[in-house]
This record gives sequence, structure tokens and C-alpha cells, in this order.
Amino acid sequence: MKKMFLSLLALGAVSSASAATSIGGSIGSGGSLYLQRDVDALSATRYSLDLDATNFDFNSLAVGGTVDYLRNATAGSLGGLNPYYGLGLGAGISLGNSNNNVQLYPHVLGGLSYNVTAPLSIFGELNAGPSIKVGNNTSVFLGIGARIGVNYVIGN
Repeated sequence: MKKMFLSLLALGAVSSASAATSIGGSIGSGGSLYLQRDVDALSATRYSLDLDATNFDFNSLAVGGTVDYLRNATAGSLGGLNPYYGLGLGAGISLGNSNNNVQLYPHVLGGLSYNVTAPLSIFGELNAGPSIKVGNNTSVFLGIGARIGVNYVIGN
């Protein structure tokens, strides 16, 4: 039993040592700061803190978070370009002039990243899914978003 426990502990240390951690930010359909952890060589999980000043008149402010599972579309790089896809769930609260809502946003996404240099890459991403708002303005509609951002690998 002791050998099995030590073997599992060693395997966990090796697998977590090979996982890269990244930080970054993006702008587009709101702004976000995120932490991203590699699950394996082809996939990652991204945890975002999102801030959105809606309607460009700043009468409403939405704060929330998103968890996305990302998967590379190819095993290798296409001349520095890396297409990826994924799915995620966003949740937030919107406060403002008669616009107090809680929102859920399950979505699919697709993007393209470009490796600028070893730890630094940039990306563009599109997402879509049902946007469910409950509160003063309860509604369900198709949400669509886009963002561009930067990703910096901080550890391997």
C-alpha cells in the first residue's frame, strides 16, 4: 500500500511538473484577466475574471467569471499559428440603471493563437451560446462574443 501511494504521488508530481501555467488578458466583448493551466499536451483549462461596461454608454457594469476548456485543433503548429476550440460557462452579475441581472452564458468557442516568442503568444477568439439573464430584464437570447488577447507562459 505504501509503495502504491508513493508511486501515485510521484506520478502526480511528474504530470503536474509538465503542465504549463499561463496568465493573460483580453479585450473585445468586455475585458478579462485569466489564469490558464495545461491539462495535457493538447488541452487546457482557463479561469477568467471578466469586466464588461455594456452598451458603450457605461450605464451598466457586469462583473463575472468564466471557465473554459480549450483543445488544440492540431497536434502541431501551422507556421506558428495554433487553431483551437472549446466550450465554457460564464456567470456574472450586471448592475446599473434599471438593469440588475444575473447572467449565465454556456458557450462554444474557436480561436487562433500565434506564438510571438517562446513565452509570449497573441490570440483571437469567437464564442457563441445561449445567454440567460434573470432579473429586471429577464431574457434568453443568442450571445456572441469576440476577443483578442495576449498569453504569457509563467511555468512548466
